Amino acid sequence: MNRTGEKSFFGSIDWLCILLWFSLCIIGWFNIHAAVFDAEQPGLFNLATNYGKQSIYIFTALIIGFSILIIDAKFFISTAPIVYIAVVLLLVAVLVVGRNVGGNQAWIPLGSFRLQPSEFGKLATCLLLASYLSSQTNKHPNLRTTLIGASIVLFPVALVMLQPDTGSALAFFSLIFVFYREGYVGNSFLLLGGLAIFLFVLALIFPNQWLLIGILFIIAAGSMYVFRKKRKHLINIAALFIGCTVYILCVDFAYEQILQPHQRNRIDIILGKMDDPRGQGYNLNQSKIAIGSGQLFGKGYLQGTQTKYNFVPEQSTDFIFCTIGEEWGFVGCVLLIAIYITLLVRLVNIAERQRTAFARIYAYGVASILFFHFFINIGMTIGIVPVIGIPLPFISYGGSSLWSFTILLFILLRFDSSRKGLNG
Repeated sequence: MNRTGEKSFFGSIDWLCILLWFSLCIIGWFNIHAAVFDAEQPGLFNLATNYGKQSIYIFTALIIGFSILIIDAKFFISTAPIVYIAVVLLLVAVLVVGRNVGGNQAWIPLGSFRLQPSEFGKLATCLLLASYLSSQTNKHPNLRTTLIGASIVLFPVALVMLQPDTGSALAFFSLIFVFYREGYVGNSFLLLGGLAIFLFVLALIFPNQWLLIGILFIIAAGSMYVFRKKRKHLINIAALFIGCTVYILCVDFAYEQILQPHQRNRIDIILGKMDDPRGQGYNLNQSKIAIGSGQLFGKGYLQGTQTKYNFVPEQSTDFIFCTIGEEWGFVGCVLLIAIYITLLVRLVNIAERQRTAFARIYAYGVASILFFHFFINIGMTIGIVPVIGIPLPFISYGGSSLWSFTILLFILLRFDSSRKGLNG
């Protein structure tokens, strides 16, 4: 404590978040080592290997993170539009000079390093969205503000979809929780979104869409009979039924014309409409085998057979959770999930104690994006969501993802450490 009774700069930093962040980075590093282990190149710091390169990325992330902590927090507020424009230009540039890997033109080659602008797009969008919405806090939430805020999110989404990188594009939609927290969308909007997903799945499962519409008609008719004396409810039920009918009839078109063939196949596998363990379902099938074979305590570090013999493609990136499941077992998986949940809960607590709207909105953006990546990445490895190819934060191999998530987090920690000064 200093003379004014306030904590010192370093005392005001949330060290628990930094400890959790560093723990995840180290867990990721060791599991990347296990995923691509080469007995002829065993060293953890061998720069010819992915785990050697990841050690450099982690060390660089440490420098970046602690550099952010000593920069004036107001700098990030004032430069939000500049960062957004710079990243948008990179998203345009990648479409021209980017390298195509796995069907996605998402990387800009910089010597031996490949920069993925879409990862930094989430950072830039969080900053500008916080800047814009915080400038509207003294006004009542309205449609104009919501549409402008949505445009800030959707513009980079459109550019990412041109690559096309569906997984990264979907991550931006997690920012809907920011709009919800700030009162721009209500419970009804989230319920309609959930209903849309539910009907989308039902429309794909039902062999005849008109049968599904018939069932909805019976439900709507029954509801209208129950609320027959309340005119407002009758109108709402009728409008909802008509909207659902049109939506269901559009599902086939969207499914066939918007989604790519491999994306449709992945959804069909999840829904049980396709069984292709040697083709489109190979990754998921091998992933389940790897995680299941770990049982309670796992096979031990570097002892995973699925891992050692490369049965699961992309095991150091999108499917890194398989390595953890196989070598560290159920206990290791639970421990990792507990670390993530602790971090996410801590971020929400940090968000709620902020004294400025900018910091609070930005904090919820960070928490939303990290939650989406955490839930979807683990979900796709165990088969509860389709495989869309996104990294597990701080765990998966890659400089762009590690640096972008680190910058996201440490900017928030900088806001938190100076929240009294920002309020002033």
